[in-house]
Amino acid sequence: MTPEEPSATDDPKPPAAHPADRPDGLVRYTTVTKMHEPGTPDLTGLLLSTRTLESFLEALARSAMDCALGSDGCGITLQRGRRPLTVASAGKSAERLDERQYGQDDGPCLEALRTGHEVSVTDMSTDDRWDGYPAFAAAEGTYSSYSIPLAQRGDTAGALNLYAPTTRAFTDIDVMALRSLAAEASGAIALAQQMADAHEYAADLKAALDSRRVIDQAIGVVMAQQRCAPQQAFQLLRQASQHRNVKLRDLCEQLIGRFGGTGQAPDLRPRQ
Repeated sequence: MTPEEPSATDDPKPPAAHPADRPDGLVRYTTVTKMHEPGTPDLTGLLLSTRTLESFLEALARSAMDCALGSDGCGITLQRGRRPLTVASAGKSAERLDERQYGQDDGPCLEALRTGHEVSVTDMSTDDRWDGYPAFAAAEGTYSSYSIPLAQRGDTAGALNLYAPTTRAFTDIDVMALRSLAAEASGAIALAQQMADAHEYAADLKAALDSRRVIDQAIGVVMAQQRCAPQQAFQLLRQASQHRNVKLRDLCEQLIGRFGGTGQAPDLRPRQ
């Protein structure tokens, strides 16, 4: 073997990825075509094009991978009470690497979350931080990562975590695009959460109104059959619900269905 021919076993680590290569062979994911900044998607358009908070976060993770083409995984970590949680991920590597860090309560993802500073790992096989986590990542086929904090109302609420199967996978251009994405994502995630909360409130309100409508109909049936006032009719329904150990709405639905189908008066006497 000549000096110009290095041995294939000299360095088992994968080489640094070319920015144009997709290590996972996936086609680039594009949710919207409008670009807010060069290399980053318009997150307002992304938010409007998705129907749920979960689908928005998953699309955001895929968009982050598009900002760093050498990556093969992205996880979005948010703080839920005292516990970090991967709320969305894309690619094949992020979820198990995030979970490993949560399990040992240490790692680049958690450092970015807790300090509010970016954390770069250029070569997992030579990094000795975080109590053996880099060695685990290298054994899993991940050799570099980049974690960027997500701010919310001045505090760090989460982290955007990119993983790659090659050393030094994240270029300066990648990092600039990821910083821009993270800055916009912080506000977009807060807005998406507010929208999700509003949707849940609207659903709860609709359910309450539907229940009220069913109960009012049942009160009308009891008033007609028992020739009593609304308050007395409601009291009869409530007592029957308690005696039969049935939810008031369910009892009212049964009553309306039975009375509507047979025309017979409902029997609200307590069961023996």
